Amino acid sequence: MNTTQTPEQRQRGTDVAVDDAYLQEWAEHFRAPLASGEAADASAVAFRIGAEWLALPTPMLLRVAPHVLPHRVPHRHGRGLRGIVNVGGQLYPCIALADLLGIDADGGSARAGRHTFARLLLVRWEERAYALPVADLHGIVRYAGKRVQAPAATINKGVQRYLSGVIAEGELRIGLLDAALLGPQLAGALR
Repeated sequence: MNTTQTPEQRQRGTDVAVDDAYLQEWAEHFRAPLASGEAADASAVAFRIGAEWLALPTPMLLRVAPHVLPHRVPHRHGRGLRGIVNVGGQLYPCIALADLLGIDADGGSARAGRHTFARLLLVRWEERAYALPVADLHGIVRYAGKRVQAPAATINKGVQRYLSGVIAEGELRIGLLDAALLGPQLAGALR
């Protein structure tokens, strides 16, 4: 089987057939134990707002959507409420975590060697869905719960009070947002 793609296929994202050796190689990769020997018992979706790398627990995540500009809601000026967005025919309140957490949304820069795209994270908290704009999306990170570190004293105080800890993912230090603390702030932005 031919496993090479032409530049046109790569650009279009066209599927090509893969051979058994390729499948075996990836099966071995995912079968291998973690290097640290500890089980990854938790996961979170990691993203960047400004210069801050943060993560939300994966059970909150509904989906990732392309970034769209919110439509203003007249006479509603809740802290963090940017308006409403239409994603796939559904309307979601758009809440800016940068405003809620006191983060400079204009700070930070793209990581070298990566294309970055602003996205919307669609999340659920107590039967209500929200759209959260993020500057960059790292993806889902799995980690061992006992490896979570306490936040550094130098972290922005607005962010620090919503963190349950910090995890290391390669060269990144990612602040884990506590859903129980952040959820009521999301709901409060609609009042």
